[in-house]
Amino acid sequence: MARQGIVFVNDEEVGNISYQDGQYIFKYRDDYFNNAQKKAISVTLPKTQQEYQSKTLFPFFYNMLSEGVNRKLQCRQLQIDENDYFGLLLATGGTETIGAVSVKSN
Repeated sequence: MARQGIVFVNDEEVGNISYQDGQYIFKYRDDYFNNAQKKAISVTLPKTQQEYQSKTLFPFFYNMLSEGVNRKLQCRQLQIDENDYFGLLLATGGTETIGAVSVKSN
């Protein structure tokens, strides 16, 4: 079963991120991708292609996670395995981030 999240920039839905069968997938929404006025969410996920796949969590999203003691505390409180980066992203990416990008569980 796939786990999924919706990616937002300043509360505008820009794409989806999912994890299934050991594969992470980020995909821009059609309308966002086709709008030349809209910018890529990161340099590492440019709008040169609509879908990205990786066996590891994309560095852009990984860097949205807390580190060290804060990550341990979040994992303990949320009962999430410390190695479940995607689960932590879905649990904290909608409220515990700095910047314009957020991820909310789907």
